[in-house]
Amino acid sequence: MSNEAPIVSNFIRSTIESDLASGKHASIQTRFPPEPNGYLHVGHAKSICLNFGVAQDYQGQCNLRMDDTNPEKENEEFAQAIASDVKWLGFEWAGEIRHAADYFDQLYVYAEELILAGKAFVCELDAEQMREYRGNFEVPGKNSPFRDRSVEENLDLFRRMKAGEFADGSKTLRLKIDMAAPNLNLRDPVIYRIKRAHHIRTGDKWCIYPMYDYTHCISDALEGITHSLCTLEFADHRPLYDWVLDNITIDCHPQQIEFSRLELLYTMTSKRKLAALVNEGLVSGWDDPRMPTVIGMRRRGYTPEGIKLFAQRVGVSKSENVVDLSILEGAVREQLESSCPRIMAVVRPLKVTLTNYEEGVTASRTAPYHPQHPEFGERNVPVSREIWVEQDDFAEVPPAGWQRLTVGSEVRLRYSYVMKCDEVVKDAAGNVIELKCSLDMATLGQNPVGRKVKGVIHWLSAGHAVPAEVRLYDRLFTEARPDAVRGADGEYVDFRQFINPESLEVVTAYVEAVARDLAPETRYQFERLGYFVTDRKDHVAGEKIVFNRAVTLKDTWKSAS
Repeated sequence: MSNEAPIVSNFIRSTIESDLASGKHASIQTRFPPEPNGYLHVGHAKSICLNFGVAQDYQGQCNLRMDDTNPEKENEEFAQAIASDVKWLGFEWAGEIRHAADYFDQLYVYAEELILAGKAFVCELDAEQMREYRGNFEVPGKNSPFRDRSVEENLDLFRRMKAGEFADGSKTLRLKIDMAAPNLNLRDPVIYRIKRAHHIRTGDKWCIYPMYDYTHCISDALEGITHSLCTLEFADHRPLYDWVLDNITIDCHPQQIEFSRLELLYTMTSKRKLAALVNEGLVSGWDDPRMPTVIGMRRRGYTPEGIKLFAQRVGVSKSENVVDLSILEGAVREQLESSCPRIMAVVRPLKVTLTNYEEGVTASRTAPYHPQHPEFGERNVPVSREIWVEQDDFAEVPPAGWQRLTVGSEVRLRYSYVMKCDEVVKDAAGNVIELKCSLDMATLGQNPVGRKVKGVIHWLSAGHAVPAEVRLYDRLFTEARPDAVRGADGEYVDFRQFINPESLEVVTAYVEAVARDLAPETRYQFERLGYFVTDRKDHVAGEKIVFNRAVTLKDTWKSAS
């Protein structure tokens, strides 16, 4: 998918290789054509990796084009975010960013060409009438009463539509194909409608706008796209694209190849439903780390390399592509394992007093930032009379096989001494608020004599650690397909009912002092806890330390659910 990973063959690559070998194409040209009406999500990320990846691997080029044919839903914020996401994923597009709006003049010329050839007509049916005339899969459609207008009348009406003489929605330009076609897309589809709306590129120049299907295939052809890669829902649109290109004077005819759409369980990729989560305040925004958007995954702490590895693993096919969220998390986890330095953090602190600590005698040690990467360097792990340990590492009544702290037991403090718990301090309500422990001073860097200590826990010196806001993110939904659950009445249940109330927990934690001066978007493994990133918006070096949990050290969802 890129030269960062081994190339895995699939039917798209086989087609490209065959076309290059036969001389059908000297080089390949792909494109990524999102509509700037929302933020990109994980499904788009897969498409980006595919379109840009094959272009890279076969020394071709990939265009970035905004398919901006619907001015009412598009804005510059979305367009800029799309470009930023593509760059963050590590890809570069050929030349400048293209826009479907750049071709509006040419599209209009082709529309007149179709009218002059007797292959398009101006229709005055309203939307309800058009649905009635269209028929369905069992009932063939019937011709519009306006279908047989003369070329001269159609051309005059279309030019007057362009000039703004008619009300919005009062007229459309339709192709003359076949109202009895089994493929409903060929039943005289609309290619222009009247819509007075300000466009982010063309302003108020146009009051008629081309439809997506008409625009998309011509835009591909004008850009010299060789292989137009899209998801399977566009397979039924391909005959329409072919018809349009076969009936206008254009040299290029891109080959459309469809692949299955990604369905990622425990999330959603419907732009409308994602927008509802944002607009209703159910998440903090498009970049909420629980969102499946590229900008959300970035803020969560996922890396471009992890997302690319995921895209490679799910591959491309024509069969149903339903993937559990754990596959994405696993790819991110694997990439972070080798690339992240490690420090210690305590997210649910329990105070420990070391009763035999001696200033100037009780020693500290250094520890590597990564056991397999000495080039990452080392840091000092200081010790003091008071330390923090995790509440979960202590149990008054331990379960069978317990190897962590309980009264009278010993554990190894990571990179430090063996420690024994001697006493428990409780508050008036009976809650454990402090442990009093002692160190075996002969065990710094060596095993105790005559006994074996199995448990190792992480910890921090209270006098050296720094407080941090830590956001513990989990899956946003409790259902695998939150927007596809039916109730007893057979109707779909509102997906909002399946929002996971435990998808975000915010705690005040302690981390090693190195965290104080980290830049935003710095990733670390918190030993025994997971992979974390300094928040790209709220973290301020030296002032406010904020970490987001990207992913746990292992997949805990199945065991927890």
